[in-house]
Amino acid sequence: QVLQGRVRVKASLPPPPIIMALTFAQLAAPVVRTPHAASVGGDEGLHEVLPSIAALRGNAPPASSASSSWQVAAGVVVATAATVRVVRRRGRNSVLAARPSAAFVGVSAPEAVAPQVSEFLRGARMAMCAGAPLPEGRKLRVAVIGGGPGGACCAETLAKGGIETYLIERKLDNCKPCGGAIPLCMLDEFDLPTDIVDRKVRKMTMISPTNKEVQIGQTLKDDEFIGMVRREVMDSYLRERAAESGCHLINGLFMSMTSPEQKDEPYVLTYNDFGDDEGNARKGVKKTLEVDVVIGADGANSRVAKEIKAGDYEYAIAFQERMRIPEEKMDYYKERAEMYVGEDVSPDFYAWVFPKCDHVAVGTGTVVDKKGIQMYQQGIRDRAKNRIQGGEILRVEAHPIPEHPRPWRVRDRATLIGDAAGYVTKCSGEGIYFAAKSGRMCAESIVERSENGTRMINDRDLFDYINKFDAKYGPTYIVLDALQRLFYTSDAARESFVDLCEERYVQQVTFDSYLYKTVQGNNPVGDVALLGK
Repeated sequence: QVLQGRVRVKASLPPPPIIMALTFAQLAAPVVRTPHAASVGGDEGLHEVLPSIAALRGNAPPASSASSSWQVAAGVVVATAATVRVVRRRGRNSVLAARPSAAFVGVSAPEAVAPQVSEFLRGARMAMCAGAPLPEGRKLRVAVIGGGPGGACCAETLAKGGIETYLIERKLDNCKPCGGAIPLCMLDEFDLPTDIVDRKVRKMTMISPTNKEVQIGQTLKDDEFIGMVRREVMDSYLRERAAESGCHLINGLFMSMTSPEQKDEPYVLTYNDFGDDEGNARKGVKKTLEVDVVIGADGANSRVAKEIKAGDYEYAIAFQERMRIPEEKMDYYKERAEMYVGEDVSPDFYAWVFPKCDHVAVGTGTVVDKKGIQMYQQGIRDRAKNRIQGGEILRVEAHPIPEHPRPWRVRDRATLIGDAAGYVTKCSGEGIYFAAKSGRMCAESIVERSENGTRMINDRDLFDYINKFDAKYGPTYIVLDALQRLFYTSDAARESFVDLCEERYVQQVTFDSYLYKTVQGNNPVGDVALLGK
């Protein structure tokens, strides 16, 4: 599991353009095929951007499944290093002021991790179900803690696959602080109705530290857009659909669990049931539940993660104000979202104004200066004041967002998904899609390995999901980490970032990569020209 180690994935809320990802990768990937390819980018620039191979922990995806994606990711890191060196020659010495943490996981070519392939195969025996058959008439029992997109999609897939499923969510009307942007492919992939989408964003305005504005979206087709949703609406829909599929939905607060002492003993969960008429509406009724498998989908402050000693991680603070602005100003945001970059709005991320049904979300996020979050929020208010002036604040929200995946995501028959696992990307700060996807992939592995709930499973069956997720999306995390280090560390770099957004080719690659969750780009000439700039 390449990302099983302390991967640093900066986080916050909505997705900005994933500029340059394939642009750099297409150029550099062909030469990143051996460990010696590290000599491509030059001298000290490479050493400051390339992650330490010693930081790799666990298994690497086999070359047969995702070698090209990992070569692309490695290419991005190498090319980014070369670019940093060029930028330095132009006098921008602050682009990469901080040396990368040893926890930043990187990858060379598949050949560089070949010695670990046998370890990967040991933990991913796809054709074997390690557990014994369950007694006739008894199904595998799984509890999913947390009813956000990850937990709800996981519970739905489990229930449809014949698993006895329990979904425990403490607040059925929860309004999680979130930018609420989802990619177009998520609507089809997760069969979401378009009426849960408040706004269809077809224009993105990028605002540089000097307030230069670049309009993005000219490459979008008529039927393409970024969906803006309210989490209370989408999450409720997904939970109700899980319940309709046969999942037992419990309005309760997970408190603790007792782990099994012997091989096939159950976990005993303790929770406060808020839906029991006999209890106090605020405190609930203390109850217990016996299950065979526990899935933690309970966010950045996951209690399940603490119970299984999954380890701590760094986190970002995301701060957001929901604001109702005058109708004539709201018209401007009908199909538009804004991203602001600059030291005044965030030292290591970006700020945003995102449209909702009848209001806008104005917010920012940071990892390196959490105590200064109020100052950065005032910064985005000041930068956007001409467009939000006269607005009424409806709600103030703040929430921790994981900075990188936890050191351990599986322990015995318990595992983590979504924010609880740390699946939020750097640079873009996207988490909704990856939460839902990890939940579904986890459930699919359990259904397959338990033979539709007729067999007991163990940790190796849960590692099946981890291996698949890391192989599919690991390169994305590597690419976005490299781009964050390049573009979000100084105002000079941020200004260059916004300049690049004017390129039509950049916009094409950006939106295609985000909307369809595949690294796009097949124009080597355009890649070379852009790298030159």
